[in-house]
Amino acid sequence: MKRNQVVLITAFLTLFIFTGCNAQKNIPVFSKVVYEGNDDVYNENPLEDDEFYNPILQGTYPDPAIARKGNDYYLVASSFAMFPGVPIFHSKDLVNWTQIGHVLDRKSQLKVHDTGISAGVYAPDIRYNPHNETFYMITTQFAGGFGNMIVKTKDPMEGWSDPIKLDFEGIDPAIFFDDDGKAYVVHNDAPNKGEELYQGHRVIKIWEYDLEKDQVVPRTDKIIVNGGVDLSKKPIWIEAPHIYKKDGLYYLMAAEGGTGGWHSEVIFVSEKPMGPYEPAPSNPILTQRYFPRERENKVDWVGHADLVVGPDEKYYGVFLGIRPNEKDRVNTGRETFILPVDWSGKFPVFENGLVPMEPKLEMPEGVENKTGEGRYFPNGNFTYTEDFDSEKLDYRWIGLRGPREDFMEITKNGVKITPFDVNIKEVKPTSTLFHRQQHKDFSFTTTMHYKPKSEGDLAGITALQNERFNYVFGITKKERKHYVVLERTEKGSSEIVASKEIEFNDELQLRVEADGDKYKFSYALNEGDFQNLGGTISGDILSTNVAGGFTGALIGLYATSANDAIPEGK
Repeated sequence: MKRNQVVLITAFLTLFIFTGCNAQKNIPVFSKVVYEGNDDVYNENPLEDDEFYNPILQGTYPDPAIARKGNDYYLVASSFAMFPGVPIFHSKDLVNWTQIGHVLDRKSQLKVHDTGISAGVYAPDIRYNPHNETFYMITTQFAGGFGNMIVKTKDPMEGWSDPIKLDFEGIDPAIFFDDDGKAYVVHNDAPNKGEELYQGHRVIKIWEYDLEKDQVVPRTDKIIVNGGVDLSKKPIWIEAPHIYKKDGLYYLMAAEGGTGGWHSEVIFVSEKPMGPYEPAPSNPILTQRYFPRERENKVDWVGHADLVVGPDEKYYGVFLGIRPNEKDRVNTGRETFILPVDWSGKFPVFENGLVPMEPKLEMPEGVENKTGEGRYFPNGNFTYTEDFDSEKLDYRWIGLRGPREDFMEITKNGVKITPFDVNIKEVKPTSTLFHRQQHKDFSFTTTMHYKPKSEGDLAGITALQNERFNYVFGITKKERKHYVVLERTEKGSSEIVASKEIEFNDELQLRVEADGDKYKFSYALNEGDFQNLGGTISGDILSTNVAGGFTGALIGLYATSANDAIPEGK
């Protein structure tokens, strides 16, 4: 080889290594996350040996549904535009739960790439059909042209089929398998055209379902509930129906009153699956709407329930509820609760579901509380430490509108997040790894290695309610200087709360912490002390009842090459 060729090759390799290292520095690596929850309700109500905490799933796990096969219980919840979709949990005892994955974990199943965070997947229902030994998950996907859809599996531990689009309108579908092998689908829908009576007037419809074709049987649809329990009182948003069979009778349970302060659960009965259905005389069977606003350890908005027979052969109901902070704001979103159900009479009633709910429940007989141990999901106050040193990322970490695998890679140094040319305010897949806010009082701390190259580069933390209401806290560059910057976005309008020029190598720690509605963002350089940026600020924009929609706050490890949070100063 000639000398000039050697020189050229050497120069090329030097340039390649140099630019490669620089490019690598421009991709943030998060080496550690510590999430710590410290709510007063748990400090003031320690567990006895025979107790467990309610909710069983803290943070935004709304619209629960539950199925049983033998001694195994499977619970699913809504996920909207989060990816993967429909988290699924397994239990043997209804107290200790393990997340086994997500029902919709492939792009062929979940097409939420261009939709707002509160669209996407609503109100999943899960059922086991003993006649063909198959599990079904039926839901509405407000994206990707799906509408109402169903997926199947023989084993929820092994993944689910691609979706089958169902030929009917409306939302909140549920499937019911009768003793004779026949199947039915019930769902919320609009009244017949021209018969709408008031805002929020909805109906419950039922269809026969063809298990061979996996489709509702055409022209079998029938309205079985019009408006709700008492149409003369103009009930709103009868929805989330489920059918059960007990003692030869068919029971239709549904939510009524809208998923807010007037939310409740009601029950109807019939001698036939297709009706007619008559309401119970003692409705509602679950609600928290009648109690003082300023009550202690407040749980509210309860409803959207599902029933199952427990291992002790008694009935239990899972349902959503909220635990607002001192400003009555809902930053943790709708969570999954459970209560025993008394069905000793003709109609079921949630035990202590019509009085102010308590934070603790008595353990079912023979069950040991193992929440937080090993792979069992934690509740109460807990600390979760993630070193990103496992081959498989924990299921509690999620993406938004697209798969995590499209932007993240677990390396020997931590999780590397390759920034998309998209920022958190855009309705596109973002390069953000999210963890749910699960407490009113919490801290979320991460260690990050990163060197931004331009003002278009930013990496750090986002605290997000949706694309129009969020905080961004991270490191960027302006001209030749590095800045830590805090941006607040409300109703889609952004402002810089604070920014500060810093000097650092490429390692820093970032922290967001909350004391109810009071949030603080802080940073630490080179393992030094944390310094607050922006003072104490309001968590108002992270609340469901301020920002709208159906999700709770998410805390994300965030990277972008389309940053528009430009720091102040020269």
